[in-house]
Amino acid sequence: MQYISFPDFPFYKLRKDFPEKYESYVDLISGEWTKIKIEVNGDKANLFVHGNSQPTLKVNDLKLGSDNNGSIGLWIGPGTEAHFSNPIITKIDK
Repeated sequence: MQYISFPDFPFYKLRKDFPEKYESYVDLISGEWTKIKIEVNGDKANLFVHGNSQPTLKVNDLKLGSDNNGSIGLWIGPGTEAHFSNPIITKIDK
């Protein structure tokens, strides 16, 4: 799993400047659905995979900052096939 922030922080730049900080290994099984959950709070984000209670990837400094409105994108690499089903985005006021 990888975090990127276009246009200034594409994957290759984050990997070069901050090795392993914005990416993490996760077991994915070809042909099976992978459940993911992304929590964003201010300039921090956690990515949970397979319903685990501990995040697979933690980002403590989202590059657009905490005051910026943005998007969450789901992306796969060239030559890879993926399908997304039932995305739900919920704003939680604290």
